[in-house]
Amino acid sequence: MSISSLDLLALTYNSLRSNPLRSVLTMLGVFMGVASVSATLNIGSISRSVMEQQLAEREAPQLLIQFRLNDGRKLQLDDMEFLKQRMTGLQAISADNWFSRGQVIFQDRRARLSLVGVSQDYLLTKGESVLQGRFFNADDFANYQPSVVIDEFLAKQLFQGQNPIGKRVYAADKPYIVIGVVETKLRSADDQPRGEILVSMSISRVLTGSSEIGTIQLRPNNIEDIKYLEKQAKELLLQRYPGGRFWSNNNMNDILEQRETLTFVSRGLLLLGIITLLVGGVGVANITLASVAERTQEIGLLRAIGATQTEIALIFILEAIMLSLIGGTVAITTVHGATIIIAHRFELPYEFQLETAALALGSSLTVGLGSVFFPAVQATKLDPVKALRS
Repeated sequence: MSISSLDLLALTYNSLRSNPLRSVLTMLGVFMGVASVSATLNIGSISRSVMEQQLAEREAPQLLIQFRLNDGRKLQLDDMEFLKQRMTGLQAISADNWFSRGQVIFQDRRARLSLVGVSQDYLLTKGESVLQGRFFNADDFANYQPSVVIDEFLAKQLFQGQNPIGKRVYAADKPYIVIGVVETKLRSADDQPRGEILVSMSISRVLTGSSEIGTIQLRPNNIEDIKYLEKQAKELLLQRYPGGRFWSNNNMNDILEQRETLTFVSRGLLLLGIITLLVGGVGVANITLASVAERTQEIGLLRAIGATQTEIALIFILEAIMLSLIGGTVAITTVHGATIIIAHRFELPYEFQLETAALALGSSLTVGLGSVFFPAVQATKLDPVKALRS
């Protein structure tokens, strides 16, 4: 006679209920291991969310380069095209030329001014979007149109809710027509928003009397490619202009350092969680072995009434599954509640992720089943007659 599924569950439940201390100690080991793993995964998730938030608030990852020839001259737009045609891993490239600071005037309102001449792919390199109007087109560059694009920060200062498109402003004592408004994004973590007025590079040439550009921006396909872009740009420019002086900087140094630190800390915490989980698994194995020794007569009786070796093993496996599920669920719930409190206290971005919970609970079940496998096999090998006599 075989034992039914309901009877197996009943036997498992009665065994756990009749040994509350053993069950609690087993669950405690599982709880500690799963809590460590779950906390590690939550820390990693929050850290990645913080970095994504920082990236969303600042300009796109980019390498900024400057170059001086032997005679002191700067680069020109031809040099930007030279790099664009030869570099790999490049998503976008543009140039700018800061040539005026002071005030911008609209009617009776004034604001601080940074006047910047830009090339056509400037917004793509910066990762900024047009909020109103449009950006410069080919006609603006070709026909020297006296039009400007301003950033959102300056638009709020000057126009205070009015639609700025088509309005005339005065910058560096010259009139311009506003054709667009773009996002205001920070260059780095310690940067502050400031009003910017963008003009086409052709207008910049007229106003400065020079075709030189101040800085070339290179946006990589991936953040990790910034160092590779720097190496390429330096080699290409020095081949083109031997003996020149090369300077570079990027706006992702702090993010890259945070990533490296997060990777190192996460690995350390995850290793600690795995060790804790394995220690809990050893505890489960020891307690299950003791349980097998205590229940020798019960096992003999079950075998005598027709229980198969598989069903004997299933009793202990079901116990491990129940304890792992209960201990793991309590651990995940506890860590989730603690994370919500900490995230609220320090204003950190946190959302419960089902995948993280499933991974933590899956690790609990894996360790639980792995720990109980050997004791369960030992239980199936007991001789029914000897077990009853004992």
